Amino acid sequence: MGAANWLALLLTHPLEFRTLIQFYLYHEQKRDIAAIKEHPTSGWDRDSMRRCWEFLDMTSRSFSAVIKELEGDLARTIALFYLVLRGLDTIEDDMTIPDEVKQPLLRSFHVHTVTPGWKFDGSGPNEKDRQLLVEYDTVVEEVNRLNPEYKSIIIDIALKMETGMADYAHKAATTGTIYLETIAEYDLYCHYVAGLVGEGLSRIFSASQKESPILGDQLEISNSMGLLLQKTNIIRDYREDVDDHRYFWPREIWGRKEYGFTEMHQMSATDPDTVQRATYAQSGMVLDALRHTTDALDYLRMLKNQSVFNFCAIPATMAIATLELCFMNKEMFQRNIKIRKAEAAKARPSFFFELIMRSTNPREVGLVFREFARKIHAKAVPSDPNFILISIACGKIETWCEHHYPSFVHFNNETGKQSLEPSDARTGIVMREQALDAQLAKKKRVEDLRNGITATSGSQVEKLENRNLSTGELMMFVGAVFALMFAMGAGVIYTVVKVVGDQ
Repeated sequence: MGAANWLALLLTHPLEFRTLIQFYLYHEQKRDIAAIKEHPTSGWDRDSMRRCWEFLDMTSRSFSAVIKELEGDLARTIALFYLVLRGLDTIEDDMTIPDEVKQPLLRSFHVHTVTPGWKFDGSGPNEKDRQLLVEYDTVVEEVNRLNPEYKSIIIDIALKMETGMADYAHKAATTGTIYLETIAEYDLYCHYVAGLVGEGLSRIFSASQKESPILGDQLEISNSMGLLLQKTNIIRDYREDVDDHRYFWPREIWGRKEYGFTEMHQMSATDPDTVQRATYAQSGMVLDALRHTTDALDYLRMLKNQSVFNFCAIPATMAIATLELCFMNKEMFQRNIKIRKAEAAKARPSFFFELIMRSTNPREVGLVFREFARKIHAKAVPSDPNFILISIACGKIETWCEHHYPSFVHFNNETGKQSLEPSDARTGIVMREQALDAQLAKKKRVEDLRNGITATSGSQVEKLENRNLSTGELMMFVGAVFALMFAMGAGVIYTVVKVVGDQ
């Protein structure tokens, strides 16, 4: 953030300026990839990898920050994974490349990614990530240095993704069809461009042994995590995409008869009737994205490594916040809208502080999702054809939170102890169950006493049974047995002799 931007923020949003200062003061950087001790895993000591880190900053500042804080070689691996897919996406998005040139480029990209010296300078001059492809040989060099398991995952995902992208690009170029028609087609497209990213990340996390091996097999919820992020971006970027003649909203949603649109660009009109119908179509898009939220929350609950969790949780919380920002927001059709990093939030002094600092554990992320789901529901209007379904979708997030983290159970972060909400009816049920358990335990102790068995004697017997005797103790025990047997035998012989002598 440049000095001019800081000054503008100070003058226009002084409270947000203060909260951003607080964040930068109190948010401690977890890892410095340029530090000498990090060179073996970050590769910062190599010119080629240092250039790759620069490309990461150039192509995505938001992802760059969380990628760099991943532990060990995960940061370098995920950075290269991102750059490979960014290069592929740049070719797919470039409308200046003819289909006959684009098709072989896309379908062979997984081969180019491991071909030393390969690079591409045929992108249009206005493509923002053109330079990445111009120097792609640098990425190739570093991909070939990766652990073979990591490398095979990246190449496999690139192969699957390039196939899907090439199919859609060819369809658009040869049939003249510029729209995704059905929700199923929309899901498939998002799977190719984002769901596969979720699959690849899960497999890489498992391969690193920082997460459970079973995570790499969770394809459905990995896909849902990717679809939630991708669909959120597609909703938010309506104006930018329409201006560039890219149409990703499926006709099955925006083309419903009650909305009255035959072309997507018609939603940009500013008359009140069109604005209302456009927000209803937008509501349908948000509804479709919300169906992936509980899968995303389930995915986050599976993660154990803190740096991996932060990497996945921060984009997820940003997604639900963006959906709430877009929902029923007529300005979205007139301009690109994005959340300012320090936009005010009711529950916390800063929106950015809220998302970053709370995205540290599944419970807090669940609560963030619930808060934004409630905001979405509060903005829903009964005249919206999606009103009931929006209410149900928000209710599913509420249900998920209540199931995993009941609201009547309070957790004190300072003491690490839990307490129950006295006014909640469920507290009374828990208290009665605890009282019943205590009565049953007391009754059992009384019965044990009557039977001559006390808890103390029982524990002593158990200790004796479980005790491991040393060799010396064992020899003493055996010797004592033999001595007893000898004494008993000698006593018997003495008695017999005495009796015979008396006769």
